[in-house]
Amino acid sequence: AAEEMRKRLPYDVLCQGDDSIGALVDRFAANPQTCLFGTLTLWQGVDVPGPSLSCVIIDRIPFPRPDDPLLSARSDAANAAGRNGFMEVSATHAALLMAQGSGRLLRQVDDRGVVAVLDSRLATARYGSWIAASMPDFWRTTNLDIAAGALQRLTQS
Repeated sequence: AAEEMRKRLPYDVLCQGDDSIGALVDRFAANPQTCLFGTLTLWQGVDVPGPSLSCVIIDRIPFPRPDDPLLSARSDAANAAGRNGFMEVSATHAALLMAQGSGRLLRQVDDRGVVAVLDSRLATARYGSWIAASMPDFWRTTNLDIAAGALQRLTQS
């Protein structure tokens, strides 16, 4: 994705793996006209308050791997006890990570931006509204033009 965006965007595009996380975050925070692409590890412990971070894109709901032995055992135990193992383990894990990822955007009271979740299951699956409720109380839309307009207004201010 980063390679393709380097061809399309008039901004510096940084990608996890190009340098250390600390160096990438420092370069990203120093220039609001920079994009940073990375994986889940960028959600944890990264603090970029202010205008340098105006959009967080989450490509898919971060459910745990189905072959994770510990989480599989917890899910099986919940199911065996008559509870919903998926909701108790996988959905709860994903909800925590979604809250953590979207929380990267709001580090100070005056931070503004867009959290774009590209996974349609957030809007269409039965568990989607439950996961969305774990995220900060953002104004929500599924209209791309409205989200793009919000980002455009943010970059102009």
